Amino acid sequence: QFMELEPEMLATETVVPVYFAMEDDELLSIYTQTLTSSSSQGSLSAAEVLLHTATANGFQMVTSGAQSKAISDWAITSLEGRLAGVGGEDLPTIVVVAHYDSFGVAPWLSYGADSNGSGVSMLLELARLFSKLYTYKRTHAGYNLLFFVSGGGKFNYQGTKRWLEDNLDHTDSSLLQDNVAFVLCLDTLGNGDTMHLHVSKPPKEGSPQFTLLKELELVSESQFPDVKFSMVHKKINLADDMLAWEHERFGIRRLPAFTLSHLASHRLAQRASIMDVRSVSPSSRHGAGEPPAGPHVDVQKLSRNTKLVAEALARVIYNLTEKGAPGDLQIFTEQMVQDEQLSAVVDWLTAQPRAAQLVDKDSSVVSTLEYHMGHYLKDVKRHYVRADKRDPEFVFYDQLKQTMNAYRVKPAIFDLLLAVCISGYLGVMYLAIQNFGLLYSVARRVTQPKVKSH
Repeated sequence: QFMELEPEMLATETVVPVYFAMEDDELLSIYTQTLTSSSSQGSLSAAEVLLHTATANGFQMVTSGAQSKAISDWAITSLEGRLAGVGGEDLPTIVVVAHYDSFGVAPWLSYGADSNGSGVSMLLELARLFSKLYTYKRTHAGYNLLFFVSGGGKFNYQGTKRWLEDNLDHTDSSLLQDNVAFVLCLDTLGNGDTMHLHVSKPPKEGSPQFTLLKELELVSESQFPDVKFSMVHKKINLADDMLAWEHERFGIRRLPAFTLSHLASHRLAQRASIMDVRSVSPSSRHGAGEPPAGPHVDVQKLSRNTKLVAEALARVIYNLTEKGAPGDLQIFTEQMVQDEQLSAVVDWLTAQPRAAQLVDKDSSVVSTLEYHMGHYLKDVKRHYVRADKRDPEFVFYDQLKQTMNAYRVKPAIFDLLLAVCISGYLGVMYLAIQNFGLLYSVARRVTQPKVKSH
């Protein structure tokens, strides 16, 4: 229910500020006191309600910090690296893409475990696996592999958009301008027993894209029968403000591309929710044996999906189907896809919020991703996107995290009642003092001895 509310909250302009905080004992205490104060008034008389209202505790929330200001020079960073094929200069190129930023109604609580920590983890594992194959002469394939970790994915794929402009419009030579076999985007692959290939245009028979589609079907049927694989066709709607999937950025530039995801639709709420965390505590389960509420990452399923994609890509690269290799032939052994490494990468990615407003070019997220890619790939480069100052497509603000203090206060009617009581008390004391003075003067006159004069 909360995930369904998040898009509405993002699209609604509120008249009061809305803050989000992690649930703790102090916050629960405030909630309990407020709930008790409001729920107990239904069975009371008018006088009791008035007295209860005057004596009940209230809370005043105060935040410290200046007003938020727009940041004009914020840089969104993307990273690319490559593995060069062997056998000539005009080799086909396979591009593997995943965006690393997260999104939610509260940036500091946006950890993006499944969307898209799982996609980045799979990309890094694929880079590691194929770097091993490309190290040896016997397994060095005739395909260039280009890996791209994009920033600003949750802001209409701004990192991908600029990367395409730099490679297609502002340079004379790049792997994207040459023979691109297909672009494979990885998004939300850390759970579920389904795998959907989202396409803007169904691939033609005989094309590399069609070959990958068939290899994914073959591998899922032969080696991973528990995975239900299907293709989902959706045309690009340029009238929408936001693109549905990352592959549509490539499709607009006439590059064959598609997105792999365990989600059947781009509209599902877990793609942009602060509930998308690494795991869910047992207390949130509805009952014994039931899955945890909300999205999370299952490392075993992420590992299985990674192996499925790796096997399908290997069959395309080495042309195994035409060579008569059976569908259950395993290129990568169980030991090659490392669950521990996948789990460690997911843990690291989800240990910190990765909203684009928080990840600048000096962030540890960017530098660590760059280090990992440099360990497996060649020519690792950074690409930056800054918003156009005249007509910005995105605007980021500072002051996204503030400290809130809760002060226990009495209602205004308590001050009024207290003032009346004090006034009454002072009035009584004044009258008492006045009466006491009058009585004292009378008593003195009565008791004072008369003095005779001679």
